[in-house]
Amino acid sequence: MKNASIDTKLFTDDGCYPNHPYLPAVIYRDCLDRSLNDLQSLLHKNRWSNTWTGSVFEYHHFHSTTHETLAVIEGAATLKLGGPEGEKVSVKKGDVLILPAGVAHKLEDSTPDFQVMGAYPYGKSFDLKTGEKNEYEESKKQIREAPAPSADPILGVNGPLMELWV
Repeated sequence: MKNASIDTKLFTDDGCYPNHPYLPAVIYRDCLDRSLNDLQSLLHKNRWSNTWTGSVFEYHHFHSTTHETLAVIEGAATLKLGGPEGEKVSVKKGDVLILPAGVAHKLEDSTPDFQVMGAYPYGKSFDLKTGEKNEYEESKKQIREAPAPSADPILGVNGPLMELWV
């Protein structure tokens, strides 16, 4: 990871958005210097697949059955993590977010060229939860059961995520 720094953020359950009870969101700052094809190959090598490219939804949402990584491949954005009472986080090309199951996220604002590559451990399909009351209890159970990744999406089996998510 070239000159990267690492931020971690733990969000609390607000009764609608469970977030994750003990795993923090992890943000690697300025860690990517790769082409799109190289990035996808790297993610796949580290067992994060079911990749896609695009933006982030403009409404609060989370995935209860799997963790997610979002690698910023173009532009910059402000994301809101943790739900309506969460925290705004600025990201730019070269940053990577690793969101544990349950962590709410939404796009607040972005440059016109903002684009991420998303991926999931083991290529698991993601579900889409929006904080509805009828989703809450089942989501909390699913979040606890989401399989832990076997490698950091960027730095592999010896990457910082493996120590941060013990």
